[in-house]
Amino acid sequence: MKEAKSFLQDIHYFRIPVTDLDSSARWYSDVLRLVLRRQTDERAVFEIGEGPLLVIVKADADSRGHFYIEGTPEFSVGFTCPDIHRFREYLIEQGVQAESMHEEGGHYYFHFYDPSGNKLQAHW
Repeated sequence: MKEAKSFLQDIHYFRIPVTDLDSSARWYSDVLRLVLRRQTDERAVFEIGEGPLLVIVKADADSRGHFYIEGTPEFSVGFTCPDIHRFREYLIEQGVQAESMHEEGGHYYFHFYDPSGNKLQAHW
């Protein structure tokens, strides 16, 4: 059977819910150093290198951009980070909740949380 070519080309953006748009936009811009492309009353759009855009969206207080497996929060967005050890140290210096570094076969990663409690991952 011949496989049909997908209509989809790539991922254009990811959306993450936040509780306070203005302070979250400052955090993603100042702490994560992402480039703010534009901001409205409902959302802020950030550029991340050549990849998809990251959009933070003002949402209800109980909204999160992660899901749970057996009661444990799992991340939905993972960032590529060549200087991962220094990045983790930097986040801790900034007062960001950053979990322990993990290593699997030369692949390093850790999880951290934005001001709205969204679980994110950095890996290299």
